Order: sequence, then C-alpha cells, then structure tokens
Amino acid sequence: MYLRGLGTATPSARYTKAECLDAFQRSDWFARLDTRSHLIARTVLQRDNGIEARRLALGSLAEVFTIDPDTLDRRFLAHAPALAAEAGTRALASAGVDASAIDAVVVSTCTGYLCPGLSGYVVERLGLRADVQAYDLVGQGCAAALPNLQLGRALLASGAAAQVLSVCVEVSSAAMYLDNDAGVLISACLFGDGAGAAVLSREPPEQGRCIAWKDSASLIEPAQRKALMFEQREGMLRNILTREVPVLAADYAYRVLETVLDRAGLNGGDIAAWIMHAGGRDVLLALERRFELDHDAFRYSAAMLREYGNLSSAFVYFVLEAALADDAPGGWWWLSSFGAGFSCHGALLKVD
Repeated sequence: MYLRGLGTATPSARYTKAECLDAFQRSDWFARLDTRSHLIARTVLQRDNGIEARRLALGSLAEVFTIDPDTLDRRFLAHAPALAAEAGTRALASAGVDASAIDAVVVSTCTGYLCPGLSGYVVERLGLRADVQAYDLVGQGCAAALPNLQLGRALLASGAAAQVLSVCVEVSSAAMYLDNDAGVLISACLFGDGAGAAVLSREPPEQGRCIAWKDSASLIEPAQRKALMFEQREGMLRNILTREVPVLAADYAYRVLETVLDRAGLNGGDIAAWIMHAGGRDVLLALERRFELDHDAFRYSAAMLREYGNLSSAFVYFVLEAALADDAPGGWWWLSSFGAGFSCHGALLKVD
C-alpha cells in the first residue's frame, strides 16, 4: 500500500490557552466548580503544558460553555462533515486523484454519532461514486487512524478497491463536559477540532515522495479500558483520563514498535522519522524516556501539539504532513497511534 496524498483541515478560529482561561473564568461554569478545579485549570492553562493554541468550531469561546446534548449534537453535525470533506478534498488534490477514482472511503470519529454515518456526508460533499464502498469506524478514540489505514490496506490487498480515501475527523468541542474531576478538566484543556485524510493506493505516486506501508501491528488490553475512555452521562460524552495514561501509552507503543522492528530485522536507530500521536506533553515525555530518545526525535509531534492541541484520531495525519513539509530524511519512518481501549497501533513506512 502507498499513501499517495495527504490533507488536513481545522476550523478557522484559533484560541490560545490564555484566551481559554480568561473565557473559563468569565463563564457561569467557573462559579459552579470548586476551588480545586479552579487551581487545576489555571495550572494547566498557565504553565508550559506543550500546547499554545487550539482550533475550535466556535464563533466565540463563550459558546463552549453551553453544554447540553442538543447543542453538542448540532455542533457535531454542522462541523464534522465539513471538516472531513475539506481534508478529503485536499488529500485528493495532493494525490492528483479525481473523486471518481475512489473505490472505498473509511471514516473514523469518536466525538459524535450520526446515522446514517459520516461516510455518507463525505460521499455527498466530495462527489464520490454512488457505488463507492463506505465504512464508518467509531469508538476507537485517539488510536483510530491506524485501524482506519489498516482497513484501507486490507481493501486494497483483497482486490476490493484500487484507491481508498481514509478520513479521521474529531469535533472535540462537541464532546465538551465539565465537572470537578481532574481528568475531565484536563481533557477540556487539551483537545482541539480537526480532520486528516489520506489517499491510499496499490500503486506508487508518479511524482513526489513515495510513502510505502510495509508492516504494522496492534496491541489491545481491555483490562486497562478504564484508564482512558468516554462514558455516557446525562446524554453526553464524558472523557475519563487517568494519571496512568502517559506510562501506559509509552509502554504499549514501545512493545508494538519492538514487534514490527523484530520482524523487519531493524532497530530503533534505523528509524529516520517518528510520526507519533502526542496525547499531551506528559505523554511525549514518557515516550522519550521509554524509547530512550531525545526531545528532537518527536519534534513534529511536539510542534503539532503546540499549535493545535490534541486532535485525537486526526493528529497523526498532521504530524506526517509536517514531516513531509520539512523534507525529513528518507528511509524507515515509524507511524504510531494509541488511545481508548487501552489500544496501541504502529506501522513501518518506507519513504523515498
């Protein structure tokens, strides 16, 4: 499988963490939460937490504090199809592939629910063929990009498709929830809105850099499900985020890496570029320690985290795009995502 083109999209509104803190302190929610919660929010949004700004699908930050099921559902319906289609359009243009050539589309999200699913909206907005195979993947959280790409690879390998459009889109502002739980508050300070897309093909591109998918592996541990997950409360999604996540993420990511590198007869020193989901600053630090790498190794992940926040499943498309834009050295690249489940996935890419 070859990744022939990439595209990303975010809402136009950019909000700094200082602006987010100011809006929170002016909101009615500030008075509803206790003093400890005020301290947590101020600590996260005033210190260097690895994030400087986020893009949110809001006309103003005041809107984010209207938290009820109907408002959040409307926000997801208004913005998820638009962001997904924008990223998809850019991926098609990057690949030089016409929409009519797409045989299958795979769409992942965890921040909202539509029936019929998001894939139908993408088909409609991009003008894909009526006989296109359309798949909706849900419930995989931040890890979803790799399962999405793995399904695309399976469709190509089976002969069911020659060109697949992979899309991950998250409207985290449509999954807003606030209470006095530390994990809930920290989540509200970390996530942004955005979408990523890739055109997958059996054939390499005719020009530009060639990204070949060589091998992949996954690791899922249901016993750790409660470390990181969404739960339903009062008709809304409530994010559960625990202190164990950075260490879990680093350990699982390393185990997946070892599995694939052993099969390929490679070691960590052979990796020329690391395309990693970030999660947050503490996750990146845990990855550096576990992988025994310096901060520069994850510079693309850190840069995307600083500018966009945690984009959940869409994040690794942004990191891969950043590495390509920087003309990162060719050779073996490692692509990895992890999240709810607890799950982790990784893929070995050969980039020329």
